[in-house]
Amino acid sequence: MKKLLLLSFISISFLSCKDQNTKSEKATEEAELQVQEKIAIANGIKQFDSISQIKFTFNVKVNDTLRTSRAWSWNTNNEKISLTEKDSTMTYTRTDSIAANKQLLDQKFINDSYWLLFPYQLKWSDANFSDEKTMKAPISGNEMKMITVSYPSQGGYTPGDSYDIYYNEDFMIQEWVYKAAGGNRQMATTWEDYEDFNGVKISKTHKSEDGSFELYFSDISVQK
Repeated sequence: MKKLLLLSFISISFLSCKDQNTKSEKATEEAELQVQEKIAIANGIKQFDSISQIKFTFNVKVNDTLRTSRAWSWNTNNEKISLTEKDSTMTYTRTDSIAANKQLLDQKFINDSYWLLFPYQLKWSDANFSDEKTMKAPISGNEMKMITVSYPSQGGYTPGDSYDIYYNEDFMIQEWVYKAAGGNRQMATTWEDYEDFNGVKISKTHKSEDGSFELYFSDISVQK
C-alpha cells in the first residue's frame, strides 16, 4: 500500500513539474516574440496556412456616398486572383513578375488586401519597426501601446509609407495613422467590428474621426 502511495505521489509530482515546465517554456517563447509577431498571431496568422480561398468586397464611402466597391476572389494556393468591379471581371496570377497590363489590377489588390490583412503584413512584408511606446490614440484619445511601421523608400507601389498602429492588451489594432511618403498626406482611422472567419480575425470597419470617410468589408468568405 505504501509503495502504491509513493508511486502515485511520484507520478503526480512528475506531471505537475512537466506542466509547470511547459507553461514556463510557453511564457518564455511569448516573451521572446516581437510586438509585430504578437499582433500577427493574435489576428490568426498561424491559421492562414490552412486557408485555400478568401473572398471579400472592399468598399469606400465618402460623406455617405459609395465611391468604391471591388469584389475579390483570392486562391491562396495558386495565387490566382479575380476582381469584379462595375460588372466587369478580370483575373490574373500573382508572380514575381507582373505583366505591365496587370499592374494596375495588382496595385488595387495589394491596397485592398493590405487593409484586410494588415496584421499579417507585419510578418510578410519588408518593414522596419520602432520601439513600443505608450501614446494617446488619435481618435479615441485613450492611452494605448503604439509602434510605427515604416516601409523602404524604394520598391513596392507606395515606397516610403509608414503607419502608427495603436493596439490593446490583446494585441488587436484599435486605430492607426497612415502617413504617405514625404509627410504630405496622412489619415487616422479606427479598426473596429472584428469578426473571426475560420481563425482569421478581420476588422470589417474603418472610420475617420468625423465619420466622413468609411472603409468597410462585406461578403467575406474564408475557406479551408
